[in-house]
Amino acid sequence: MASQPDPDLASATTVQRNGAARQAITPELRRWIIEQAQAGHAAPVVLQSMRDAGWDEDVAAEAMEITLQDHLNAVAVQQGQPAAVPVPEPHLDESPAQVDCGDRTVNVLLTLARPRIVVFGGLLSPEECDALIAAARPRMARSLTVATKTGGEEVNDDRTSDGMFFQRGESPVIQRVEARIARLLNWPVENGEGVQVLHYRPGAEYKPHYDYFDPAEPGTPTIVQRGGQRVGTLVMYLNTPEKGGGTTFPDVHLEVAPQRGNAVFFSYERPHPSTRTLHGGAPVIAGEKWIATKWLREREFK
Repeated sequence: MASQPDPDLASATTVQRNGAARQAITPELRRWIIEQAQAGHAAPVVLQSMRDAGWDEDVAAEAMEITLQDHLNAVAVQQGQPAAVPVPEPHLDESPAQVDCGDRTVNVLLTLARPRIVVFGGLLSPEECDALIAAARPRMARSLTVATKTGGEEVNDDRTSDGMFFQRGESPVIQRVEARIARLLNWPVENGEGVQVLHYRPGAEYKPHYDYFDPAEPGTPTIVQRGGQRVGTLVMYLNTPEKGGGTTFPDVHLEVAPQRGNAVFFSYERPHPSTRTLHGGAPVIAGEKWIATKWLREREFK
């Protein structure tokens, strides 16, 4: 059974937040939480011990999440993994069914904590989907991938689609969509690459891969000069294929069905497989698939 944090500490440490008294997450509490985790106590047991000692349940849960995440990050760095960095994150603390994106209300259909995956409904209108396809269609060519060995681009046999990139803000519809994404994910417009539109015909796919740039590859230092690492991906579905074409996450056995106007977002706080963001585009079985992808960088992408 877990020990209890000092009950006197719980009653004495309060701060003002939004005009109301709130218990503070102190260094002593954080040390105690780490000690319980290292002793092998399960999270529900630790939370109950905190409640028994007088800690507010919401404060206790927040303290657990923050402390253990920081602790795991420190352990990961000690093990040779890259340090974690801030990532885009929608405001979902109170489990809302919808998110206000300024010009449009977007539905929250699914959330997963680790890996961080959120499925949104109705991010794009049918008219916006059609407009993006129409603008992209004349500019399509065989999709390329970033060549991390050289810093350039290359044809990849794992990616059998056609694609093109819009320049950031190049048209009113692109500007509107980019502003909506920035508000949804709380990430600056300038920290995003241009929207890429991809077209998959029957049989086309993108085999499982990571979107971050592998630090071990010789071309990565050149690539990340333009805005740092990728830290998040938003895949927007511009049509609904007849069969197949889902976005798969093999590490967690999840497949997101492509539905026109919907989107799937995922973030990765370090360029490492521990983020469990391995993903792919399943083969299109019947019909065709159109998607628009927005990659988000650490800093301004130039």
